[in-house]
Amino acid sequence: MLKIDRRLILNFDWGLLAAAVLVIACGLMTVLSATHVPGRLMSGLFTRQLIWATMGMIGLLAAISFDYHWLERYAYFIYAAAVLLLIMTAVLGASGGGARRWIALGPVTIQASEFAKLALVLALARHLHRHVGEHPLALRSVGVSVLLFAPAALLILKQPDLGTAVALGIMVAGLLLLAGLRLRLVVLLAAVLIPAAPLVWHHLKPYQQRRVMTFIDPNADPLGAGYHIIQSKIAIGSGMLDGKGFLHGTQNRLNFLPEQHTDFIFSVFAEEWGFLGGATLVALYLLLMLRCLSVAMRARDTFGMLLAFGITVMIFGQVLVNIGMATGSLPVVGITLPFFSYGGSSLLASMIAIGLLLNISMRRFTFASSGLS
Repeated sequence: MLKIDRRLILNFDWGLLAAAVLVIACGLMTVLSATHVPGRLMSGLFTRQLIWATMGMIGLLAAISFDYHWLERYAYFIYAAAVLLLIMTAVLGASGGGARRWIALGPVTIQASEFAKLALVLALARHLHRHVGEHPLALRSVGVSVLLFAPAALLILKQPDLGTAVALGIMVAGLLLLAGLRLRLVVLLAAVLIPAAPLVWHHLKPYQQRRVMTFIDPNADPLGAGYHIIQSKIAIGSGMLDGKGFLHGTQNRLNFLPEQHTDFIFSVFAEEWGFLGGATLVALYLLLMLRCLSVAMRARDTFGMLLAFGITVMIFGQVLVNIGMATGSLPVVGITLPFFSYGGSSLLASMIAIGLLLNISMRRFTFASSGLS
């Protein structure tokens, strides 16, 4: 008979799981609204999202079923497999909307970049946990981190997927700062990366360049590059204090709002539930972030702490960019809202990430060296 260590249950973070489930439930409700077809109870997209949420729960349970220290040993192999998937996507992936981001694995289509984010967190935690005690963090350690970041970032940019590449950069920067990166090295990194900006700019698709250029003045091209921001702000503003009600958002129903079930799903939610609803959702995300940070702070080993913090930055850097994009505070780069937007790979990867955080929380009493430190 399988014997479960009682300490695992005692250290289970029910608050973290509850916060994640609440956000996912709100996301499913909003996907239902954003993809609603009159005369039908549920759209095909909502049904698929519900299936992915079920698979995500299975993935979450799988992620807590083993000692996370095992990942330390195999982190580089996991990352190499993720990079291989990105290469397969570039060569064999399916195209849509001018991008090649998806690859078919049997009957399932996945977005490899979503899993590459998590794999990169693992690889960086594996590398940096040996160097956290260095004051300051050695330039060599920073260089290896950048080399780990570069293959995934370049392959994702090639798809092109600027939003995910930005999220990767935020996550890497956060981990390096936590590991002890000093200001002078930040300046040095900037001096190295800034000259590469024109290369990145010319690699972007014309529509991505126009989106960035119209960030300052969306009205300069109201029917083109500025259309997304303008319609998103109209949707959010039209929700006013308490919203128009579930399934009654006019910008969404009349198809004025582009990408309403993916990149701009926050606008759909804010139109239907108003400022109060939007503020409540942001508060839920803040609660989720605090629970994630609590796991990182309570971790008893450096690898677990870095892994938890990296996952936290990975998720909430993306939340910040998406909501900033929807409200017109940041350029439109094309990025989904974690746990909320339609997208099976994103939801599955995010729920596995929550499972790893729960794993770290549960096993913080087994912080003895895994043999690799």
